[in-house]
Amino acid sequence: MMKISLIISTYNRPSALKLCLESVKRQNRLPDEVIIGDDGSGDETAALIREFQKDFPVPLLHVWQEDKGFRVGKIRNKCIAKAKYDYIVQVDGDMVLHSSFITDHLSCARRGYYIKGGRVNITRMETERLCNREYTPLGFFTWGLTRRENAIHCLFLAKCLAPYRKTRPGLGCNTSFWRKDALRINGYDEYYVGWGGEDYDFSVRLLNVGCKKIALKFAAIGFHLWHEDKYMENRKKNFDYYNEKVEQKAIWCENGIDQYLKDNNEM
Repeated sequence: MMKISLIISTYNRPSALKLCLESVKRQNRLPDEVIIGDDGSGDETAALIREFQKDFPVPLLHVWQEDKGFRVGKIRNKCIAKAKYDYIVQVDGDMVLHSSFITDHLSCARRGYYIKGGRVNITRMETERLCNREYTPLGFFTWGLTRRENAIHCLFLAKCLAPYRKTRPGLGCNTSFWRKDALRINGYDEYYVGWGGEDYDFSVRLLNVGCKKIALKFAAIGFHLWHEDKYMENRKKNFDYYNEKVEQKAIWCENGIDQYLKDNNEM
């Protein structure tokens, strides 16, 4: 049976991470390990993770790095390097997962492909309500959804539509890929600091190395909790760099995952 490492990135938002982890516990097919990639959160997040670790149904690991700005590519590299299993499912810590989320990613996984999932956005008011009450599963009839059609779950339809969908290269908040393929491109490019570009860059380099994309709608559903847009100061710089790399048809990044691998024979 194929084994899965689930990577969850987070930064100083324990109320959202709690909902995310509660949704992971209720998956109809659990991941085989969960790695929380923490981009410098404080004590409240660490305490929350310790509490979940007491009775979490699979190993729950906490990988932390010092807070030096928005460095999600760096923390994801550290988590991919630490992952034990061949297949990686990756989400953000402000995503609440449909109960079939892991099953859907696993059902659609194929060698030589990566998966781009989507998200259902939740309004600010509903997000605040969810973060201040006991966990309840989310679905099509949940209040406060935008892009509600994305909450329809039908794996059969998702598989039928996937070959014909034209979408952006990838979204770091909901994606999956083979760990071996991530190593072939040296993981995430840590040049990106601040919001923007690192997930597109990662996905485009997977395409350039020969992988193909499966873009899912109506499966692998993630409900995205509202938040303000932050860390935008480097947006133009990041996307200028991204466009340059697209023109170069880049595959390998120089500042990537290789620095965290104990055994360089993995590369």
